[in-house]
Amino acid sequence: MVTSSPVPRLVVAAPSSGSGKTTVATGLMAAFTARGLAVSPHKVGPDYIDPGYHALATGRAGRNLDAYLCGPELVVPLFLHGARGCDLAVVEGVMGLYDGAAGQGELASTAHVAKLLRAPVVLVVDASSQSRSVAALVHGFASWDPEVRVGGVILNKVASDRHEALLREALDSAGVPVLGVLRRAPQVDTPSRHLGLVPVAERRAAAVDSVGAMAAQVLAGCDLDALTALARSAGALPGEAWDAAEVLASAPRPPLPFPSPGAASADPGDRPAGPRPQAPDGLVVAVAGGEAFTFSYAEHTELLAAAGAEVVVFDPLRDERLPEGTAGLVVGGGFPEVYAAELSANEPLRGAVAGLALSGAPVAAECAGLLYLCRELDGQPMCGVLDAGARMGERLTLGYRDAVAVGDSALAAAGTRMRGHEFHRTVVEPGAGAAPAWGITAPARRVEGFVQQGVHASYLHTHWASEPGVARRFVERCRTS
Repeated sequence: MVTSSPVPRLVVAAPSSGSGKTTVATGLMAAFTARGLAVSPHKVGPDYIDPGYHALATGRAGRNLDAYLCGPELVVPLFLHGARGCDLAVVEGVMGLYDGAAGQGELASTAHVAKLLRAPVVLVVDASSQSRSVAALVHGFASWDPEVRVGGVILNKVASDRHEALLREALDSAGVPVLGVLRRAPQVDTPSRHLGLVPVAERRAAAVDSVGAMAAQVLAGCDLDALTALARSAGALPGEAWDAAEVLASAPRPPLPFPSPGAASADPGDRPAGPRPQAPDGLVVAVAGGEAFTFSYAEHTELLAAAGAEVVVFDPLRDERLPEGTAGLVVGGGFPEVYAAELSANEPLRGAVAGLALSGAPVAAECAGLLYLCRELDGQPMCGVLDAGARMGERLTLGYRDAVAVGDSALAAAGTRMRGHEFHRTVVEPGAGAAPAWGITAPARRVEGFVQQGVHASYLHTHWASEPGVARRFVERCRTS
């Protein structure tokens, strides 16, 4: 077994959501970066939004470590991939320290990932409504699992010097050092809406100010030298860094599918396909970005590039044409419901997307991408690729899913098994086409999504590092369609 040289690292966790993990983790990333360190930012779980703030703090891509989506065996390789060339890594946890996938024990919890990374944990405690009880809380979390090393605590939302003195006195008996004390600071607050924090792309100037305030608060209230020493106490890790080209070379090569005979559009007559221009220097895969489509994993574009594609990002809110030479299209997650009117007003691009789909080119759409391909979203016309309507709903759909590809598509061969995550407050009717994208096998059996011609559209967010062959299959289909 190959053993890597140690990357100093910390896992920032909390007893529960809302304790201040994102503020502390992002502030630490920015503060260490301001000291001249190359900081590798990571997030436990499937969350897309926090990594945007991490990237703003460090100048590096925020990366996810999800033991459910990718499997425990990929947590260390993906971590080492993201941390290449870095001086220190900060990993923000998810929910409470020991909260994992429902019904799966510790799987995908922050504690699970900390153990896989052999990393010390810094526990962020909201101390706003307690004094001596904080010692019992910290002692409980530090002693619950002897394999989890809680190396220090940062007290958040401390009211006064007197309050701080009471908390420190109580914690003297808990055996866990206090590595920081943060006062209440409204300027570090980040606005939220129905799916969590507002992404960086939608409030970049304000987000820069927020991250700056987080860094200032951490610099003023935390012992960065002690935190650095704790990070350096993490030992070497077994295994090698994940590499997109290497995993593609070893991934199985199932045969490419024939185009599905399914209907291409709700009204194909008014969406002429037309010839697709060919890229002069390579095969172009267009990837939707901008404020409306902010959800993506960095490894997806790395896999597409390793498979031979030239990845070009475009903004459906502003660009009236697809990138020159587009042979395939990826539309990931985001908030199209917030920008439905603006997306609808960009009729030239909607027509171009519909035309590309009608031509049989591969189109991979997840969640927000699914909504964009529908006839309409909250009454606003969308691309009309799918004979389905979308609207905001009253209930949040959230959770991990086990799925199997029902039939062949440009993305996956029939029978391909993947794990995914659903996170939306919208409804698509019908929820599945004549050829569904996925059969959900857990937690409840159902079919969902759409496969027609080269289109694969679904609510399910997947992490392609868990099944890298889907990226190669997609690019090869771009070459042959």
